[in-house]
Amino acid sequence: MEAKIREVFESVGSFFSGGDHIPWCDRDIINGCEREVAEAAEGDSEELKRDTIMRLSWALVHSKQSEDVQRGIAMLEASIANSSPPLLDREKIYLLAVGYYRSGEYSRSRQLVDQCLEIAPDWRQALDLKKTLEDRVAKGMFIYGVIGIGITATAVGLIAGGIAAALARKK
Repeated sequence: MEAKIREVFESVGSFFSGGDHIPWCDRDIINGCEREVAEAAEGDSEELKRDTIMRLSWALVHSKQSEDVQRGIAMLEASIANSSPPLLDREKIYLLAVGYYRSGEYSRSRQLVDQCLEIAPDWRQALDLKKTLEDRVAKGMFIYGVIGIGITATAVGLIAGGIAAALARKK
C-alpha cells in the first residue's frame, strides 16, 4: 500500500515538475568545456577540436540557462553545415533536438528526433526523447483543456449570475 501511495505522489510530482529524464548541466561544467575548447584551439589536432566542441555543445543544450541553450543550438546548426560522418551527424541532430526541447520548440525537436530515428531506428536516447516529447505535448493539451473548461465554467457562471441579478431587479 505504501508503495502505491509513493507511486501516486511521484506521478503527481512528475506531472507538475515536467518529469523528463534529460540531464541538466551547470555553469561549472560549461566553463570547463569552454576552457577545453580554448586549449584545443591552440593545438594541431582537428579531432580534439571537434571533440571539445561537441562536449561544449552537449553542455550548452543541457543547461538550465536559455541563453546557453540558444548558443548550443547555434553552434550545432553551424557545425551540421560542415560535412561529417553520419554517426557524428546523428549525435549533432540529437543534441539539436534536446536544445529545441529545452527551449520549448517541441515541433522542431520532434522533427529532429524523427530524423535521428531514420538514421538509427533503435537508438535508445532518441526513443526516450520522442516519448518525453509525446508526454509533454499530451500534458500541454490536457492543461489547455482544463484551462478551457475553467474559462467556460466561469463564463457560464457569470452569465447565469447576470441573468439571476436581472430577474431579481425586476421583482
